[in-house]
Amino acid sequence: MTQYRERIYKKYVNARQESLSPQTIDGLKPRAPYLKKIIKDHFPVKRDVNILDLGCGHGALIYFAKQFGYVNVRGVDCSEEQVFTAKSLGMDGVKKGDLVEELKKSATESADIVITFDIIEHFTKDEFILFLDEVYRVLKKNGKWIIHCPNGESPFANKILFGDFTHELAFTRTSIAQVLLSSGFCSVSSYEDKPIVHGLKSLIRKILWEILRGFLRFYLAIESGSGEKECIFSQNFLTVAIK
Repeated sequence: MTQYRERIYKKYVNARQESLSPQTIDGLKPRAPYLKKIIKDHFPVKRDVNILDLGCGHGALIYFAKQFGYVNVRGVDCSEEQVFTAKSLGMDGVKKGDLVEELKKSATESADIVITFDIIEHFTKDEFILFLDEVYRVLKKNGKWIIHCPNGESPFANKILFGDFTHELAFTRTSIAQVLLSSGFCSVSSYEDKPIVHGLKSLIRKILWEILRGFLRFYLAIESGSGEKECIFSQNFLTVAIK
């Protein structure tokens, strides 16, 4: 680990204006609609599949996956603070460790799903290729890699990219498909982080978001001379790659 990474990751949760982790399980509620949608839309029907969450943080996605009945979920994070918070919230199956080393210790074609939520932006390009190859090796045939990362296509891309001193990369739906498809994945689909309707406030946000993205598409059509239907404008986006 480089000097700057060692320094930042040692105090990754609390060396910021607001703590990264919640104090109680109730603190996970704001993320619940989005994380539950990911599980509903992209997790297999079988509840005993092998799921590996790399960079699991305080275990939010693991918590909701277990609520849905997934029993074989484990998480790894390099931040001791994150792992401590996960355990204090009652999460089991979360441990401290190096993500690449954890992959190397995992058997070939042993995981049905690998999850990296806000992780791959922390690698350099060369590091990411090595990491990608290990994920591919560990995934079973038709297994899924679920990725959440900064969107370089967003008007506010720099807010996310430079919002963390350890960030190295941002991606677009085009660049992430390029690297994944050239590395052996047979299918890559990317999705905008749209507001998830779960009440009046989120419904209003959803409507306003669709209006705003209409203006952004109009701008691109004027600038480029063509209308791109597949544009993703949210600050982060989700990608699902199938081996």
